[in-house]
Amino acid sequence: MKPGVTLYLIRHGETDWNRAQRYQGQRDIPLNDTGRAQARRNGAVLKGLLPQIAALDFVSSPLSRAVETMELLRAEMGLDPKAYRRDPQIREVHYGHWEGHLASALVETDPEGVAGKASDPFGWRPNNGESYADLMDRIAPWISAIERDTVAITHGGVSRVARCAVLNLDTRTVPTLEVPQDKILVLRDGAMRWI
Repeated sequence: MKPGVTLYLIRHGETDWNRAQRYQGQRDIPLNDTGRAQARRNGAVLKGLLPQIAALDFVSSPLSRAVETMELLRAEMGLDPKAYRRDPQIREVHYGHWEGHLASALVETDPEGVAGKASDPFGWRPNNGESYADLMDRIAPWISAIERDTVAITHGGVSRVARCAVLNLDTRTVPTLEVPQDKILVLRDGAMRWI
C-alpha cells in the first residue's frame, strides 16, 4: 500500500457454516440473517465515518457471502449496490479436503491433518488446498498494489494474512488473530484499529 492510503478490510457477515464451525474455504455459502445484519451495521458505520465514501475503491471477493455483504453494505450507505468490482485474488484460503467438515469432527476423521496443522499452523496445507503461506503469496501482491483508499469485503484467512503483511507480524500469530464479522479493520501506514 502506498503511504497515506487506508484499507478498510471487512470480513463477510456470518453464515450458518460459520455458526456451526464448519470449514467453508472456497465453498459458496450464503449469509444468514445475522450476517445480513452485520453487513448493514458495517455499512452504517462507514457511512457515518467517511463523507467522501463514494470516491473510494470498493472490491469484493467473488464468493457469494462476500458479494452479498458488499451489496448490503453499499445499499446501507446509499450507494449503488452493484457499483464495485470483484477480485478472485482476495477469495478465502482453500481448505481442500477439510471444506464442509466440522472443526470438532476432524480430530477423529483426520488426526494426521490436525496434528500437521498444530505443528505448523502457517505452513500446513490440506490435501488439494492452500496453506496460510500460500495465501500470503496470493494476498501480498494485492496489498502492494493498493494505491488509493479501499473498502474490501473478504474473508477471515485473508484478514489474518493481510495484517501479517501490513504490520510485519510473526507468522506464528496469524492463525490465532481475531476475525470478527461485526467490525471493520482499518489498516494505514503500518498501524491498525477496529471500528
